[in-house]
Amino acid sequence: VPGFIDGHVHVTGGGGEGGYASRVPALPLSRYTRGGVTTVVGVLGTDDLARSTRELVAGILALREQGLSAWGHCGGYHLPPTTLTGSVRGDIVHVDRIIGVGEVALSDHRSSQPTLDELLRLAGEAHVAGLMTGKAGIVHLHLGDGPRGLQLVTAALDASEIPPRVFNPTHANRRRALFEEAMQLAERGAWIDLTAFPVGPGEDAWSAEDALLRYLGAGLPAERITVSSDGGGCLPVFDADGRVTDMDVGSPGALAAALRGLLDRGQPLERVLPAFTSNPADLLRLPDKGRIEAGGDAFRAGAKVQVG
Repeated sequence: VPGFIDGHVHVTGGGGEGGYASRVPALPLSRYTRGGVTTVVGVLGTDDLARSTRELVAGILALREQGLSAWGHCGGYHLPPTTLTGSVRGDIVHVDRIIGVGEVALSDHRSSQPTLDELLRLAGEAHVAGLMTGKAGIVHLHLGDGPRGLQLVTAALDASEIPPRVFNPTHANRRRALFEEAMQLAERGAWIDLTAFPVGPGEDAWSAEDALLRYLGAGLPAERITVSSDGGGCLPVFDADGRVTDMDVGSPGALAAALRGLLDRGQPLERVLPAFTSNPADLLRLPDKGRIEAGGDAFRAGAKVQVG
């Protein structure tokens, strides 16, 4: 298979919700390549102040120097978004490696509690910049555990002419009710992203494998679902007061593990592989990625992953 496209990684490291010592360091190249990941899209998370778009771009360029394909999104959890040029549109248009904005947090106590008008303005900036450049031009949306779920995105689609694909929610499988909302969003033309994080017994979440099979079994557009790892990001557990009680760190190797799990369950490779390869390539408008075909990067470089 071609190398995996991981559309959500913290190339500068994530975390910081539990104090300065809880900041996760940047992952080395080998953590991506050992997991079969050959293309990444870097994001900032909760800490979009001490960690900046400048640092993110530097991290992306460092990975490219080492042979990985890498892009990123400007901004982070909060609005107004952190940028290099002073605007989201300016970053996407003038910074080669920036292809969208995110991860902007919704339904989460760590977010800046954006309003509908703020989300629409942000989506409009990203969409127009994408039109001007041929880049993805998406708003990559972090979804928290809050009960509001995707209400703001649904309202944005109802209130504007912005194409649904611009709104790209991730962590859609973190709550089962949230996943139902995400599937309704996919019916309207949005692309949804699953996170390959560990799910414990009895937890109110779907694993990436379970969510993908539920999505495909519902007859929804197979090309509008992707899987990412949250590699290098903090996976915190909070108490009722919003304090971190436990944390783990996302691993890019989770993508290969999820695909292997799907194959072990008897799923045909051609049914489940696109969510890790060609689907993210199409969403992110990376035409040379995600397929082994003449003219593509995997064909030219022989960048293949053995999953067994």
